[in-house]
Amino acid sequence: MTEERIPVIEVTPPSEVGEIDLYQKRERIYTRKVEGFFQRLRLYTGWPLLILYFGAPWLNWDGRQAILFDLPARKFHIFAVTFWPQDFPLLAWLLMIAAFGLFTVTVVAGRVWCGYTCPQTVWTSIFMWAEQVSEGTRNQRIKLDQGPWTVNKVWRKSLKHGMWFGFAAFTGITFVGYFTPIRALVIDLPLGQAGMWANLWTLFFTMATYINAGWLREQVCMYMCPYARFQAVMFDHETLVVSYDRKRGEPRGSRKREADPKALALGDCIDCELCVQVCPTGIDIRNGLQYECITCALCIDACDSVMDKMNYPRGLIRYTTENALEGKPSRIMRPRLAGYSLAVLVLTSLFLSVLFNRIPVGIDAIRERGQLFREVDGGLVENVYTLKIRNMGEKEMSYRIAASGIEGAAIVGPTRVTIQSGDVLALPIALQVPRESLQGNSNADVLFTVTAVGQGGIRDTAESRFLGPGPAR
Repeated sequence: MTEERIPVIEVTPPSEVGEIDLYQKRERIYTRKVEGFFQRLRLYTGWPLLILYFGAPWLNWDGRQAILFDLPARKFHIFAVTFWPQDFPLLAWLLMIAAFGLFTVTVVAGRVWCGYTCPQTVWTSIFMWAEQVSEGTRNQRIKLDQGPWTVNKVWRKSLKHGMWFGFAAFTGITFVGYFTPIRALVIDLPLGQAGMWANLWTLFFTMATYINAGWLREQVCMYMCPYARFQAVMFDHETLVVSYDRKRGEPRGSRKREADPKALALGDCIDCELCVQVCPTGIDIRNGLQYECITCALCIDACDSVMDKMNYPRGLIRYTTENALEGKPSRIMRPRLAGYSLAVLVLTSLFLSVLFNRIPVGIDAIRERGQLFREVDGGLVENVYTLKIRNMGEKEMSYRIAASGIEGAAIVGPTRVTIQSGDVLALPIALQVPRESLQGNSNADVLFTVTAVGQGGIRDTAESRFLGPGPAR
C-alpha cells in the first residue's frame, strides 16, 4: 500500500506588514475663505432659515405665541391651528412627506439639502465665520495654533469661544422658546426664575450647538449623520453632483499664467489644491465622488476663481451628472424619480385632506362595567355610560348630546354642556330604552353624537353597546 503524500507549498511572509489604525486621530481642517456664485446662493438660502428660526417664536397670533408647543397643556399651536395628542398621526404623515421629499430632491440634485439648508451646515458656517473674524485667515490660524501661548493667542481664542458660546446660547434659548413662552423665558433665565427644566434644556441645547458646530463639525456629517451612508442608494447616472472633469484637467501640474498647457502636455488643473483647502470635510474632489462630499460647491467657486485668473473656461469642477461627464445623453424623468414624486404627491394630498377635514371636537363613550343593565319602571332598560367630550377648538364651546341607533332611546342627564378650550369633560349619563325596542336581542349598537351649537355642523360620534335582558324564556 503506497503512502499518499500531500504537497507542501512554502509561503514566504512579507518583509513589511502595514498596520491599520481604526481609531485615527482627527486631523484638524483649516478652511480657506472663498467667495463666488454658489456661496452667495448658500447665503440667500441660509439667512431666511436663520431669520425664521430665531424670529418665529416672537410672533403673536390671536393673543398668544404664534408657534408654541405647550407640553404641560398638551396643546401645539401653529398660528391659527391647534393640534392635540390625538392629532399625532398627522405628524407621522408630515414626516413621511418630508422623507420622500428629501429622496426626490436627492435623486435630482444629490445632497443639496446637506450643502445649503441642513442646520449642521448653516450653524457650522456661522461658527467658521466667527473663527475667521477672531483668528484670521487660514494661514494665520495654522500659524496661531502651531505657535506658543501668548497674550495675543489667549485673546483671540477667548474671543472665538466667546462668540461660539454666545451664538450657541442664543440658539438654545430660542429652541426652548418653542416649548415655553419665550418672552417670559428671556426674563426669567437671567433672574434664575425659569425653573429647573427650562434651565437644563437651555443648557443642553447650548452645549450641543457649541460642540457640534464648533468642535465636531465635519465629524457629524461623516460619522454621525445616517444620510451620508445611504445617499448612494438614491443616486443614479442622472443625479446632479459636484464632479471634477478628469478629461479636461489631467494631467495636472503647475505652470505660468501665460504658458500654453497643450505645449506642456498638461490639462487645465494647475494643482493649486484650493479645492481641498476650502472643503469643510477636507476631501479632494479630484479623487471622484465621496460620501463625505456635501455638495456645498465651495470647491466649484474656488476652482472657478483660479480658472478666471488663468483665463481658462470655468467648469473644471462643476455640478453635472455622470452621463453628462462621459458625453452620454441625459434624461430628467426616470422611474425612480417618478415613483418618489408620485409618493410625495399622494402623501401630501392625503395629509391636506385630513388636515382640512379635522374637527375640533372629540367624544368617547365608555359603558359602565360595574353592571350589565338595570330594569326601571315603565318597561325600560337602562345602561350607564361616561362620555368624554374634548373641546379642541380655540374658544369656549357649547355642545348638544344625542343618542341614536335604538328606537325610543332617551338620555337621562344633561344633553347640553359648555366646555372651555382645551378641556376634557367626563360626563356620566344613563341611557334608557324601551324593552320592546331591543327586539329580543341581549345587546345592540348605540351611537352617541356631540354637535357644536351654532358652528355649522361640527360634530363627532362614538359607538358603543347597549346590553339588555335578552329574549324571555
